[in-house]
Amino acid sequence: MGTQEEVRPAWYALRAGGARDYLTLLHPPYTLWHLSYVAAGAAVAPQFHLDRLLWALVAFFLAMGVAAHALDELRGRPLATRIPAAALVAIAVVALAGAVAIGIGAADAWGWGLLGFVAVGAVLVPAYNLELAFHTDLGFAVAWGAFPALTGYFVEAQTLRIEAVAVAVYAVALSLAQRALSTPVRRARREHRTTAGTEPLERALRLLTWATVALAVGLVAARLR
Repeated sequence: MGTQEEVRPAWYALRAGGARDYLTLLHPPYTLWHLSYVAAGAAVAPQFHLDRLLWALVAFFLAMGVAAHALDELRGRPLATRIPAAALVAIAVVALAGAVAIGIGAADAWGWGLLGFVAVGAVLVPAYNLELAFHTDLGFAVAWGAFPALTGYFVEAQTLRIEAVAVAVYAVALSLAQRALSTPVRRARREHRTTAGTEPLERALRLLTWATVALAVGLVAARLR
């Protein structure tokens, strides 16, 4: 009899163990996807400063890409990594503290209104990923769609206007589409240990990832000309 093919907990998950676990922990495609909302928000602002965008991307990478995902893995091991719980806690605390420090420095340099966004982000990361609050599809779309887009815009403009709201709506709608596609994929892989019937959904997720990132890159490139 042939051996059953290993079904990993996510279509982007590497084989478990060692340094591979830490790369899988970052959820690379989805982290890039949601960082693209920060870039899109910044790119439609009336004033554009590349240094502000880069710092915003670093802060969101630490808060969302690292801290949030470490806390998510701590609660239930959805990616089945072998990272010790103590290491996950340490990663989350250090990464979130780094993001907050960047936010405070940015507020000091560019406008104290940013402190409101820093405070919201510091609450959202543990509240959502430890499932203390906001842990619904809409909560996901607002926390990791609208919030990054609005923050990216505010970092540049120090205000919010109609174009910022429009990009936030785009981010919410696309994040809800992401959830509609990814939820059955996750259930199939993690609960039923199969990929049968999920291939079209996963292909759509891959295409949407690169489409969203490409759009953000194009918007930023247009502002650099």
